Amino acid sequence: MSKAISKTGPVRALGAMSGTSLDGVDTAVIETDGVAIFGFGEVGYREYADQERSVLRQGLGKWHGPEVEAATAVVNKAHAEALAEPSDVALIGFHGQTLAHDPQGRRTLQVGDGGFLAGALGVPVVWDFRSDDVAMGGEGAPLAPFFHFACAKWFGATEPLCFLNLGGVGNLTYVDPSFERAEDAGALLAFDTGPANAPINDLMQARLGLEMDKGGAVAAQGTVETGALELFLAEPYFSRMPPKSLDRDDFSEMIELVQELSDPDAVATLTGMCAAGVVQGIEHCPTPPTRVLVTGGGRHNPVLMEMLRVSLDCPVDPVEAIGLDGDMLEAQAFGYLAVRVARGMATSCPGTTGVKALVGGGIFSVPETEHTQP
Repeated sequence: MSKAISKTGPVRALGAMSGTSLDGVDTAVIETDGVAIFGFGEVGYREYADQERSVLRQGLGKWHGPEVEAATAVVNKAHAEALAEPSDVALIGFHGQTLAHDPQGRRTLQVGDGGFLAGALGVPVVWDFRSDDVAMGGEGAPLAPFFHFACAKWFGATEPLCFLNLGGVGNLTYVDPSFERAEDAGALLAFDTGPANAPINDLMQARLGLEMDKGGAVAAQGTVETGALELFLAEPYFSRMPPKSLDRDDFSEMIELVQELSDPDAVATLTGMCAAGVVQGIEHCPTPPTRVLVTGGGRHNPVLMEMLRVSLDCPVDPVEAIGLDGDMLEAQAFGYLAVRVARGMATSCPGTTGVKALVGGGIFSVPETEHTQP
């Protein structure tokens, strides 16, 4: 049974994130009033089985049909299991699994049913965070920047810095903590930097039958092919001004650029492409950041981290350097955003997604047996 959601004060919320790397479901508890962070709680992880991952892969890029229905069933089942504990939370933030993302066409698809989860778990669920933003002219991504702003305030940052999430796709949040609120013009700038782990994982799976380049071991044996890297950076996406976002497979041709290379050289080149996209992205920041804090799976790749450190003119550290959990930051973010939605606060703004106005997008689903008011 969930606790009642008070109209003010901290809420104990549970967030869930299933990213484009298709590895599994992260869950994390956060205590927040939707503005400040008061504490972090339990974390969990529910890995996708190989068969589940296969179903999700078959649904990628599709908007409807049996593949989407099958993917939805996998996501609902996995999240019902992942979110069953802890039980003493007042609210759940459920991101769902992105199968397709086309903000230029005003559509985005994250499968999973928050209403089903609310009924199964007996806890109010906030879900479908991106659709309203896209409908109002936004990119629908990234959505973690408001949480990144709260994290910067939480650890006492005073100078501009960047949070860099290296999941399937890379995204960057520039935070100026001198502003009072995340909604203030100039406080945030956010955008996708380019592909990150997704093409590396796809190549590793196709060539070696492995899910990832663990520890950068394969890339460390290879050499970056500069010709392929130059062709990659010639893509028009990198000259577009932010905010901007990508679908997981928008750069699928990257694999073709390295198809003639050996396994080590191909993986090293894809890793170099990820780093180069970040370096290009940093140039869009209003002022040079004083540090870059890295979250997501990419921070575990020493080859990628060294490429970033060599290329950027500021310290590059995993978010653990400031006491955060880089494996759970996205899940925590959606717990945080769920509280904001439940209390009628914005979750995106022109500087984060390019949306035309402040948007607090999301569906608030309450179990039929409860009558909790946000």
